[in-house]
Amino acid sequence: SDLADGDVIAVPNDTTNEARALLLLQDNGVIKLADGAGLAATVKDIVEVCGINRNTFYYHFEDIPSLIEAIVKEETEMIAKQHSEIASVQDALEIAVSYILKQKKAALHVFQSANRDIYERYLMQLCQYVVETYFAKVVGDRRINPEDVEIIIRSYRCWCFGLLIDWMNTGLREDILPLLKRLCELREGAVEEMLSRCRPA
Repeated sequence: SDLADGDVIAVPNDTTNEARALLLLQDNGVIKLADGAGLAATVKDIVEVCGINRNTFYYHFEDIPSLIEAIVKEETEMIAKQHSEIASVQDALEIAVSYILKQKKAALHVFQSANRDIYERYLMQLCQYVVETYFAKVVGDRRINPEDVEIIIRSYRCWCFGLLIDWMNTGLREDILPLLKRLCELREGAVEEMLSRCRPA
């Protein structure tokens, strides 16, 4: 099987097509169904999953957008859990890039489909998370006006999101990491400069 840990198999949510999909998976050696399951087979009839987790099977989604949203949401939350502290703007950008590259083919497919808005929504949420996490560290216990900090966070979130969307519009053909590194070098000191101009709390 070409399936790896974390891969997802979507099974149709209607009885006949669900059974046909399961029989096809059995024919290809991915699963083994209970004897006699036939065209009445459901996920509950899987008696053996060959080398993959049973939770790989998503059969309760009403439509493809619902499935896509669940997968993208899960991946976004996983990335956030792995990065509770972010030390620099460059780190924040690289985490967002890793989110896209982890499932590069699938990310591009969704981005170029009618469900693009789902991917963009969660990408924006990730940009918000990495920027907020970085600024929580850099601001620390300074007594700075929170409205000013929010303005800075918003500008960096939009900057991060815009860079990534522009990159995705090129089909991810460019190696963006050297560009981000140089961009951060050129902007070095900008965050401290902005924070120094913030009103006191």
